Amino acid sequence: MLLHIVARGRIGRSPEAELVDRYLKRVSWPTKVSELPDTGGRMPELAPGAKLVALDETGRDLPSRELAAILGRWRDDGVREVRFLIGAADGHEDETRARADLLLAFGKATWPHMMARAMLAEQLWRASSILAGHPYHREG
Repeated sequence: MLLHIVARGRIGRSPEAELVDRYLKRVSWPTKVSELPDTGGRMPELAPGAKLVALDETGRDLPSRELAAILGRWRDDGVREVRFLIGAADGHEDETRARADLLLAFGKATWPHMMARAMLAEQLWRASSILAGHPYHREG
């Protein structure tokens, strides 16, 4: 199952970019990152049956195990791509929120989109590790 991050804004060479790269290299599933300008740009075509996750301040604040369980169900159901959308400063349009299979938040705080990208990469690594049966430090 492809984990595809589509993010508004260019991350360039930055500490956040290094974190994203570090975590995505650890993920056992294929990953891809596509960048779009803050406004406009062409969204990559979404394949039929793909799942759409929008990072949004109104989304669900999920524990890592629950996010892993959702990704595991989608994987087991034969989903070929999960696309994660990270918006620009003004977030997502209502149409995007309505189309999403999951609205995901990283708490109630507002995060710069570059930090959100690094946090998402870490959570994708953590979810794939949990699903692979690696010991989880919060268990017990």
